[in-house]
Amino acid sequence: MDGNNVIEVKDVTMRFNMSKERVDSLKEYIIKLAKHQLKFEEFIALNDVSLSIKKGEVVGIVGLNGSGKSTLLKVISGILRPSSGTAAISGSISPLIELGAGFDFDLTARENVFLNGSVLGFSKETMTEKMDEIIDFAELRDFMDVAIKNFSSGMVARLGFSIATITRPDILIVDEILAVGDFLFQQKCEKRISEMMSGGTTVIIVSHSIEQIERLCSRVIWLEKGNIIMDGPTQEVCDLYKAKAGNGK
Repeated sequence: MDGNNVIEVKDVTMRFNMSKERVDSLKEYIIKLAKHQLKFEEFIALNDVSLSIKKGEVVGIVGLNGSGKSTLLKVISGILRPSSGTAAISGSISPLIELGAGFDFDLTARENVFLNGSVLGFSKETMTEKMDEIIDFAELRDFMDVAIKNFSSGMVARLGFSIATITRPDILIVDEILAVGDFLFQQKCEKRISEMMSGGTTVIIVSHSIEQIERLCSRVIWLEKGNIIMDGPTQEVCDLYKAKAGNGK
């Protein structure tokens, strides 16, 4: 890895096999699978993608649904192993992807702070010390001893965001999380991310909000059908992306 880079993705391809036919029950699926009667269609989510990101860069990823944005984030985060190619990371990483995936919905919010903290590699002592800050940022002071199965999806995401950003990782990966909650909470999220950026954290953001990308990012990667269409300065890429979207092409 180049000494200036904290992320290096080289020739990454991600293939998924998707069933081509409708199967009405699990039993039918298992029988057809055993008899090799299922037909699959290969879907290429990422096609020979290469990129590098330097320490402290704030990079936005734009593209329509199905363009490969979330798949790329999951490959960089180590959640998915690419079908071919490599993704190398230098430093600690905090992926804000599918927030709440590490929660036990039968436990209270307070219990889940410790559970999610341990999943992210934090000690019980650290989470105890940070508990008040987590509760206050998530705006859940009155709900910490309530089982989170009674929470709205927004409340779960707020708690997840608060836990995941309680320390300053080397790399922060954000997937549409800023769409969570009301406008004021989104502003809080942006402010916290901006604080991390000013502290030297490398940030990768996926957002459907081009305005958000323009506000926060210095560089943008445009994905389409698993291919990088453009990689360059924010305004340059966003202007062309918006022009194409406006033309409906």
